[in-house]
Amino acid sequence: MDNLFEKRKETVYKLICDPHYIPMKIKEIAVMMQVAREDRPQLEEILIRLQEEGKIELSKRGKYKKAERRKITGSFIGNAKGFGFVETEELDEDVFIPESGINGAIHGDTVEIEVLAGHTGKRREGRVLKVISHAFTEVVGTFEKSKNFGFVIPDNQKIFRDIFIPKEYTKGAVNGHKVVVELTDYGNAAKKPEGKVVRIIGHINDPGVDILSVVYGHELPTEFPERVINQAERVACPVSAEDMQGRIDLRAVDMVTIDGEDAKDLDDAVSVSYDGEKNIWHLGVHIADVTNYVHENSALDREAKKRGTSVYLVDRVIPMLPHTLSNGMCSLNQGEDRLALSCLMDIDAKGNVVGHQIAETVICVNKRMSYTSVRKIITDHDEAESRKYKELTPMFFEMEKLAGILRKKRRQRGSIDFDFPESKVVLDENGRPVDIIPHERNAATKIIEDFMLIANETVAQDYFWQEIPFIYRTHDNPDPEKIRQLALFVANFGFGMKGVRDEIHPKELQKLLARIEDSPQENLISRLTLRSMKQARYTVDCSGHFGLAAKYYCHFTSPIRRYPDLQIHRIIKENLRGRMNGERLRHYEEILPETANWCSRTERRAEEAEREVVKMKKAEYMQMHIGEEFEGVISGMHNYGFYVELPNTVEGMVHVNNLYDDRYYFDEKKYEMYGIDTGKVYRMGQTVKVCVLDADKESKTIDFRIASDNGSEGLPDQSGQERG
Repeated sequence: MDNLFEKRKETVYKLICDPHYIPMKIKEIAVMMQVAREDRPQLEEILIRLQEEGKIELSKRGKYKKAERRKITGSFIGNAKGFGFVETEELDEDVFIPESGINGAIHGDTVEIEVLAGHTGKRREGRVLKVISHAFTEVVGTFEKSKNFGFVIPDNQKIFRDIFIPKEYTKGAVNGHKVVVELTDYGNAAKKPEGKVVRIIGHINDPGVDILSVVYGHELPTEFPERVINQAERVACPVSAEDMQGRIDLRAVDMVTIDGEDAKDLDDAVSVSYDGEKNIWHLGVHIADVTNYVHENSALDREAKKRGTSVYLVDRVIPMLPHTLSNGMCSLNQGEDRLALSCLMDIDAKGNVVGHQIAETVICVNKRMSYTSVRKIITDHDEAESRKYKELTPMFFEMEKLAGILRKKRRQRGSIDFDFPESKVVLDENGRPVDIIPHERNAATKIIEDFMLIANETVAQDYFWQEIPFIYRTHDNPDPEKIRQLALFVANFGFGMKGVRDEIHPKELQKLLARIEDSPQENLISRLTLRSMKQARYTVDCSGHFGLAAKYYCHFTSPIRRYPDLQIHRIIKENLRGRMNGERLRHYEEILPETANWCSRTERRAEEAEREVVKMKKAEYMQMHIGEEFEGVISGMHNYGFYVELPNTVEGMVHVNNLYDDRYYFDEKKYEMYGIDTGKVYRMGQTVKVCVLDADKESKTIDFRIASDNGSEGLPDQSGQERG
């Protein structure tokens, strides 16, 4: 803008800041300032600009006034580079906090901030006024010793300040020890946090210490209290005749468990039969009756809720329940009588559940099957495997047929199916990664997914219409602005989206994913589509599941490893036994909101720990391949470089500083990196050959550079547009 505009803007702002000024509408301001009619559009532009800068605000009556100092409470999210953001429910986007405005806040702290007026850039900017409460009492990190004191470098890079440790509180730690530090002073803008070592996990180079550090860092419970172990051993008794009373006996029904080869906590069994006369399939989803052993508010129950979920790390499982139950009496082991909660469904040829019953049952699994064996039978038509399980083979083919029908119905209503490549990190006996192998979904895994989904929907719909307090699994509609951004992005590749101005239907995203299938941009657009959606969570309100295009959904099928499932089993059983009276209804109305919220939090904690361990082990694996070349696909773009994903799912960064042949710039609208002089362009989805430059296990990062003999190094710019 020219100087005249800025001078006029300053004059308008001075008027509004005058102590004698009374809030006015634009016409009143124009009259007072004697603004000519032809200059009024500029006055309107000036007022809009002052609003954008946070200096003035518009009242509900359309009058302009000076912006009040705005205080907001939120959660501080640190960044390794020294700045941070504050997440708050009051604003649609995070508030940027520069390093100078942090005021001693630590990642996770609840803070009060002031949103600053006159900020520049794309985000609102603010500064921390005070820390209201701290998220962490303990921090995990690497100990470094000095002459008269020590300090700990936190593993969590979002906690970017070292922690001072007085000499008398080092607990004998030496350089390189991974330690747990109890914070005794959180510091301030001028002083570092202070703490004392309360646990030495082990040396950074000792086997298993790296993963244990992640476990402690996320405050994941490891050992079960003795009282919980004793209670588990007491209740884990064989199924007796008394236990079976009042239950439907399904031990004569053919049923199987289908799981991975190394699974030990088998909490679901399935049975299928086909009625040719009625053209109906009878599907039974039989879930371990964990609540028979884990009673409400017992030591077992309190510990299970505290954990919220089992956590699956690359070298261990941290179970929600002691192994005596999770791998023993609650596991649906082959040939053993087990108590179950069964969802028995009649399904027609269109995939409609035309009848169902939820019942307490007693079952006996015929065979413990693996995904590999079932795949060999129904996909590979392996004769040896089919003969081995000849009594059950016809049922497997009926399962495949029914699963296909259910999948087709979900697809027709708009269910979104992301099929990202997954991998498994293989470790040696010392915990070092030796391989990364693909983990693909096959026909057998899809069968179990389809059967669990329909059981979860059926149970949720049943209890919604009974109007009984319940925990649902909900997935809110995506933010419209994110969907509009996605639509603009995919348009660069020639893919259109409908309905982005209004509330989008999941079917539109499903159609997009179908159109990009097998295209070079498939993986990229799929990931961006997923990122544009909200996270699923547990709630007491049945608001639907956007991703599944389902009105009713819950988690019913895994009570051994998920507390929400255990909780709703307890509700279902009380209801089936006629004990859901007014008092119990009020009890569940009171406790379920907090339980749902806590389970969402423990789920996030587990996911973060699992991802962190995988990233760490992938970085460690690539340390053994520095200097080697690989072919990969560009999977992410930023102004500082682009990410490349290898076929084994390892992802590394090609930093713009390591693009030596030109000066490269990022085109945000097209998600491209282009060279000013050479005209080379790097695009999302493009195949490139890279060389491993560096890998850091501690920071969990991998750096690539473009290989010198890269036949696909950059693409010529064919846009016809001038660059620069």
